[in-house]
Amino acid sequence: MKAAVLFSGGKDSTLAAYKAMEDGWKVEYLLSMHSENPHSYMFHVPNIHLTQLLSQAMELPLIQAETPGEKEKELEDLKRAMLNLKNKGVEAIFTGAIHSEYQKSRIDGLCKEIGLESIAPLWHRDPLEYMQEVVNLGFEVIITSVSAEGLDESWLGRVIDEDLLEELKVLNEKYGLHMAFEGGEAETLVLDGPIFKKRLNILDSEKIWNRDSGHLVIKDAELVDK
Repeated sequence: MKAAVLFSGGKDSTLAAYKAMEDGWKVEYLLSMHSENPHSYMFHVPNIHLTQLLSQAMELPLIQAETPGEKEKELEDLKRAMLNLKNKGVEAIFTGAIHSEYQKSRIDGLCKEIGLESIAPLWHRDPLEYMQEVVNLGFEVIITSVSAEGLDESWLGRVIDEDLLEELKVLNEKYGLHMAFEGGEAETLVLDGPIFKKRLNILDSEKIWNRDSGHLVIKDAELVDK
């Protein structure tokens, strides 16, 4: 059973790759969509350039596809990339969707049209249980953007660990913050984990903050032995 993973380098798509392997799929490719639109409805944008290093860290081939990121039209760019994967023998597409009906329904539709199986192993997982699993499995995940009440500049670059989860519980009760950031409250980047052969080491980064939101720009990174 050959699969590909729609991959951004964040926690959800990385966990989707982990789940695919755990379920016995042979992950043949990672697919990263590079959107010119920083506000893409479909695709993760922050630090997407690092997927090249992360694919090497996992020793999985990476296919990169470009898209202007126009709403709905970006689906045609994804469709072309998925057709390419099918022609390479891929039978299923794994995604890290948790609660976004917008993204999942469109990917499901494309897969049905093309003749691929659409699998979202994290779909409707309890957010706290899911985040706890990320930590328990040993994935090293940092926060690379925030845009929600209760999340300030100090959160940029923080590692998701037990202490952070406790803080998220408080913010969830106070502001209704989604524990897994599925509402776009934050974006993440995975530096290491059980499916990584090497670890991503950040050499140079910069915090960009604008009133009530911001992101961490990673300017330079390398792979190091574990």
